[in-house]
Amino acid sequence: KSTIWGVRHLPQNRDVYMTLGGNGSICLWKYNYPKERTKTASNGDDMGLAGTVEQVQNVVLGTQPISGFDWSPDKEGLCVCSGFDQTVRVCIVTRLKSL
Repeated sequence: KSTIWGVRHLPQNRDVYMTLGGNGSICLWKYNYPKERTKTASNGDDMGLAGTVEQVQNVVLGTQPISGFDWSPDKEGLCVCSGFDQTVRVCIVTRLKSL
């Protein structure tokens, strides 16, 4: 568990996103839509329902916070991140089509 320093959605799939951790970690998440998007309240108004979020993967890249992250708009799964440890890392996330 750590402080979230940032969030970036995958450009090719808005339901998948990466969070940047203060402990040097990045976590991949997937949003799952509810079976029904609305329900009727007791007063007759429609009320929106929230879906669920599942953590797909996490990895600790260093000991300092990850402060910058960006997905490639052209190559699904290709990303770059930087941290307070003054490093730039190029990462590849695989199996995104199966999420």
